[in-house]
Amino acid sequence: MNRKYIYPLVIIIVTVVLYYADNLFEKDNDSVAETSIVKQGNSKEFDDSYLPASTTGEIVKHNFFTLSYSEENEQAEWVAYELAKSDLLKNEFERPYFIEDKKVKTKSADWRNYKNSGYDRGHLCPAGDRRISFEAYNETFLTSNISPQNHDFNAGIWNRLEQKARYWAEKYDGVYIITGGVLKGNMRTIGDENVSVPNEFYKIVVDVSGGNYKAIAFLIPNKASSDSFYEYAVSIDEIEAATGIDFFPKLPDSIENNLESMIDLQAWGRR
Repeated sequence: MNRKYIYPLVIIIVTVVLYYADNLFEKDNDSVAETSIVKQGNSKEFDDSYLPASTTGEIVKHNFFTLSYSEENEQAEWVAYELAKSDLLKNEFERPYFIEDKKVKTKSADWRNYKNSGYDRGHLCPAGDRRISFEAYNETFLTSNISPQNHDFNAGIWNRLEQKARYWAEKYDGVYIITGGVLKGNMRTIGDENVSVPNEFYKIVVDVSGGNYKAIAFLIPNKASSDSFYEYAVSIDEIEAATGIDFFPKLPDSIENNLESMIDLQAWGRR
């Protein structure tokens, strides 16, 4: 065969082989991650009495967190879980691949929507809150548990708030956490599935130790900030107004109304 035809033919063959090898590699890794997620273990489902209402009608319960999925925005409108003192372990696990959540009726968005988007795949239930077991850690890599976050926000003020929540979980022997992006207003989208990019994220932390209820809540812009997260402390009522979500409909009105109106930073150690 003429040499001028050999080289192009070799290039075509190598390209085809690499393409199929890459697809097979991704498929195999997805299968491993998925298998580990469906294993049964100790459940850490959120206490239903503290579950928010769902504006979408699609509540999905996993072993280690519960969420309400918004198909329109291709992400959870909230993720809720208990962070117990016993969860605060330092186990190191190999970081798995993100995979779609098949418990979501329409399946959650593919992780590739985030690729080259300029946004992090920001965990809502942080992987660092679920180091109690490999199963728990792996479950946080379902794409129903991620939302597009500015990198400096995710690695900065939001990360500092997540660490503070762990501190509170240890101090108060466990807390309940609800978090998500504000899926309202003008939002840009990323990827082929038009995943919405929230302009703000919220986090609500509730302590019920000693029979006393107290809450602290934050509403933070999805952008870099050197501010203290305390600068963004708000009432839960304000987050309800921003999101349209009723956060504690199953609690007695007297407790719900008190929790949702309070802004008491001193009760959480802020002097």
